[in-house]
Amino acid sequence: MRKVSIFGATGSIGQNTIDLIARDPSAYDVVALTGGANIAQLAQDAQRLGADLAVTAYDNRLDDLRRALSGTGIEAAAGQAALTEAAARPADWVMSAIVGAAGLAPGIAALEQGATLALANKETLVCAGPLVLDTARKHNARLLPVDSEHSAVFQALVGEDIAAVERIIITASGGAFRDWPLSDLANATVEQASSHPNWAMGQRITIDSASMFNKALEVIETKEFFGIHPDRIEVLVHPESIVHALVGFRDGAVLSHLGAPDMRHAIGYALHWPERQELPVPRLDLAGLGQLNFTAPDEARYPALRLAREVMARGGLAGAVFNAAKERALDHFIARRVGFLDMADMVAAVLDRFDATDSLIDAALTLDNVQQTDHLARKWVDEAVLERAG
Repeated sequence: MRKVSIFGATGSIGQNTIDLIARDPSAYDVVALTGGANIAQLAQDAQRLGADLAVTAYDNRLDDLRRALSGTGIEAAAGQAALTEAAARPADWVMSAIVGAAGLAPGIAALEQGATLALANKETLVCAGPLVLDTARKHNARLLPVDSEHSAVFQALVGEDIAAVERIIITASGGAFRDWPLSDLANATVEQASSHPNWAMGQRITIDSASMFNKALEVIETKEFFGIHPDRIEVLVHPESIVHALVGFRDGAVLSHLGAPDMRHAIGYALHWPERQELPVPRLDLAGLGQLNFTAPDEARYPALRLAREVMARGGLAGAVFNAAKERALDHFIARRVGFLDMADMVAAVLDRFDATDSLIDAALTLDNVQQTDHLARKWVDEAVLERAG
């Protein structure tokens, strides 16, 4: 039996992972499940899978979790330190699906145990790519991509030499506003931004898809994961979400990965790697689709893509600043304190402030520095919101 842990078990990636594992429970020994405020779901899944430990990220929900698990023999814990401790428990395979920068420390803790880390938390590589990859090498651990785009690239590169890669193209649906007049975006509401045309995802990542901040993070992740120069990374808007990525080689050949928009493709590939197993996902009917469409993204509509390239040029702690500012700006948009287009403006302003802070420009890329920088960038966004309100 493989020992597995699922971090972010109550989110969409976590639930899809549980769906696959629950289909063959005798093959897995579940060490830990973690979640957020959905205590009922976390407790239910922990019992269903026979987990040793269940952890909620919220300290004030520990009593609720203990009550939900009463009599089951499953250990309950809460808080950020408990998440990292859970990741330090020996496991063969760990799903990293905690949303945001909060997934970084548990991911590093899992790698330090030599685990295979199935990485759905793109912020881990955006904030601290070189640190994470170095940790994996040092502890003989393995990173497997779970974002559909990066899983597609990873699969296209099987048996290939990365030195022969000329370009990597990741696709984007364009999100909720891809067909809106640009002049209407300033008035876009939270509800409108929270409806994705193709994928069933949580609210935050759905809004990030509408703003293309999600794709901006994935561009940075592509650079870090595959070690490819930013100039060789391209983005195409592909409304059907069937082609997840394409890899172009120096001989002019292009390999693409196609699949229905179902995250169990990428999750299942990482779960069973290096083998392929049957998965309960829709099969493509290309004749039924009829056609696939691709267009270049309009960076006036999606300024996040330009900001991502600026971040890659800066290097160092710029990724941590970018992600933290994006996360905090999104908090304020959801709370209706700022508009949809204000988010990109705030992230750009925080990056400019980062450029003017000498102590951050030259700081080493350590976990402590990433976490301190994350806190500072969020504070800068809060200050910007207060200035706008005043």
